[in-house]
Amino acid sequence: MSKTSVTADIFSQISERERQALKRLADFSNVETLPEIWDLVAKRCGDTVALRDPHSKPEVVITHTQLLEKIKQFAAGLQALGVKVGDRLTLIADNSPRWFIADQGILMAGGVNAVRSSQAEKEELLFIIANSGSTALVVEDLKTLNKLRSRLNDLPIQFIILLSDEAPPSSETLKVLNFSQLMESSANHTLQPARQKRNDLATLMYTSGTTGKPKGVMLSYGNLMHQVTTFGTVVQPEIGDIILSILPSWHVYERTVEYYLLSQGCTQVYTNLRSFKKDLQQFKPNYMLGVPRLWESIYEGVQKQFREQPENKQRLINSLLAISDKYIKARRIAENLSLDHLDASAIARLSASIQASALFPLHALGEKLIYNKIREATGGKIKQMISGGGALPKHIDNFFEIIGVEILQGYGLTETSPVTNVRRTWRNLRGSSGQPLPGTENKIVDPETRKPLATGEKGLVLLKGPQIMQGYYQNPEATAKAIDAEGWFDSGDLGWVTPEKDLVLTGRAKDTIVLSNGENIEPQPIEDACVRSPYIDQIMLVGQDKRSLGAMIVPNLEALQKWAESHNLELCIQDDNVTETTSQKINLESKMSQDLFRQELNREVQNRPGYRADDRIGPFKLILEPFSLENGMMTQTLKIRRHVVMERYHDIIDGMFA
Repeated sequence: MSKTSVTADIFSQISERERQALKRLADFSNVETLPEIWDLVAKRCGDTVALRDPHSKPEVVITHTQLLEKIKQFAAGLQALGVKVGDRLTLIADNSPRWFIADQGILMAGGVNAVRSSQAEKEELLFIIANSGSTALVVEDLKTLNKLRSRLNDLPIQFIILLSDEAPPSSETLKVLNFSQLMESSANHTLQPARQKRNDLATLMYTSGTTGKPKGVMLSYGNLMHQVTTFGTVVQPEIGDIILSILPSWHVYERTVEYYLLSQGCTQVYTNLRSFKKDLQQFKPNYMLGVPRLWESIYEGVQKQFREQPENKQRLINSLLAISDKYIKARRIAENLSLDHLDASAIARLSASIQASALFPLHALGEKLIYNKIREATGGKIKQMISGGGALPKHIDNFFEIIGVEILQGYGLTETSPVTNVRRTWRNLRGSSGQPLPGTENKIVDPETRKPLATGEKGLVLLKGPQIMQGYYQNPEATAKAIDAEGWFDSGDLGWVTPEKDLVLTGRAKDTIVLSNGENIEPQPIEDACVRSPYIDQIMLVGQDKRSLGAMIVPNLEALQKWAESHNLELCIQDDNVTETTSQKINLESKMSQDLFRQELNREVQNRPGYRADDRIGPFKLILEPFSLENGMMTQTLKIRRHVVMERYHDIIDGMFA
């Protein structure tokens, strides 16, 4: 499909309000690749600060004009070292202005970058370097280089760039330059235009694989440009608006929304968890990107302050919050924005409108006494907070609506660049993940038959649009499983669509568990490690949208019986009231039993190669009924049907994380 027909298709699907928003992006209508954007931005708002890092020493402040020049310098330096169009370079670094300069410098030079955090495991990084076919490395600092150095001679690496100004090792056999040396080397080289097109590969972003090996998601310039040229339907920033950046810049969600906001002349301020609260008040951001865990941390901080108030003030606060909760729910029904009342009659909406009007004065009192002060703690100038990387808990959504801070929940995956759906300010249906971006389609199908389901029916979510990846790098089998012949991408998520095309997610069909901090966990390798314990017969990890993993465990009763006998105890399966403090009998809920399984889980998980802190299993529950074909919890190939287990033990799982 030509670029013109794609544009026409996008404009045919959107509202007049969205159409007006897209006109702001008219400058990019003839742009093929991301690096071309920065010249246009510099011409429009060159003196505006683009990147600011207040935590570096000295503080870094770079205008949009300076940013363009630094990207060009970096690109020219790479070309002087021999980088040609299509060459792969692995970029291993974390949030900083130099990350952005390196990212766009690689693309401007014509290279394809494979990106990952410097904190990632050594074996994972080495796999990415090898799998991507990288011939050069750009790394955070000497510490990162030293972590990898012993194995680099086995790879076709021609040179290494440090993003720090540390002196390169004098004994190094590979060519190593620091950031300043690379920038200086560009002085004698004229940057040659890469002349790439939208269908050309821009970046490889590695996502977790079920075997433990990451898969390289191939994102083209067209994939990334779709995000830049359609996100104007979501937020419309003004030149100089402040973005507070805390998520990893190499993560596709942060990365592509950063591209959009910076393309609009915004100023990005880098922060971190330690400085986050102070930076909120100092820099007063207009926009923030975050995962549910970040919003939870703000909520918990506010709740902590509430609990420190005198009892009479706590009662007042809780009373006003309860009234405001009723007010916003009534207002949603009146505005036809209540997920639980989408089919509300005109009379029901009128009744809700009357209720909201009656409650408004008390809500306004809460605003005057409490809510405006909470907003001041976030800087007081937030226009919207954009949330992704997992489902937003209902109480968090409600709380921020009460205090007048708007959260726009979005949805997508690395394979979709990532945003496919997002709530809009004029259609902020809480509990949903919003309507599709322009040019994007959602389809709900039966997970087994793949037959399309009617509006409102729950099934497997398929996605289609210009942001869908080109495929998994050097992995045609995985690509064929993910994208069908008609171009529909299998999200692995379950959900349904409202009559107004809002996507509502209800669970996972695929194995991947996404924690509330945005980390993706593949459960199978961890489960395989856990069943090495003689006491664990079957295990299924849970924890979608939670802070940590949890587990449903079917114990090996024979091994458990022998363990009990070795401790002169009698294992009692049925009598839930028996504990070792009142008898020589124990049950599955007793402290000794729980301690045994906690010890087993910790040992097996931590001894697993590539262990990460997010792999740790938190709450767990011992259950007696095995997963089997007979009870429908296993497939014909004896794989656990995770969504069935989740449905069966829904209340127990919720209780584990309460």
